[in-house]
Amino acid sequence: MKQHFMMFATYNQWANGRLYDAVADLGEEELGRDVGAFFGSMLGTLNQLLAVDRVWMKRFTGEGDAPSNTSAILYRALPALKLAREAEDKRILDWMNGMSDKALAGRFSYTTLTDMRTVSQRLSPALGHFFNHQTHHRGQAHMVLTMLGRPSVPLDLMLFQRSEEGRAYA
Repeated sequence: MKQHFMMFATYNQWANGRLYDAVADLGEEELGRDVGAFFGSMLGTLNQLLAVDRVWMKRFTGEGDAPSNTSAILYRALPALKLAREAEDKRILDWMNGMSDKALAGRFSYTTLTDMRTVSQRLSPALGHFFNHQTHHRGQAHMVLTMLGRPSVPLDLMLFQRSEEGRAYA
């Protein structure tokens, strides 16, 4: 089970790197342009991905900063957002690397942001949601690139598995 989630943590880092490379030359206007995406703009979408990752990592680990609103704009400038994204991806990988199969099969509890309920659930299905959520919103970021007339960036898991970083998981 650990190898499965390590694959997704490594894929997450790889895909985020490719996405940030693809948006690196967006100007401030393009970055903030509302193109009708769920979070409006590329800036909104990339910030949402980071915000939610921080919320879940705080739930999983009990540590770290987490916004009280998953739509929060944590960073308005792409260079700072990219550095924060890279740090969060490293944090996710380091945490996953330290997990045991026993821990992954365990439970955890957290308080929801919307109605302040306490939820207890198994960790592995929550991790499935965590990594799926990232993939979902990276797809929306891909759509924003398309709306801006920019080249697409392939982010498929199979492409990752064929890459040098992902070959161990193929």
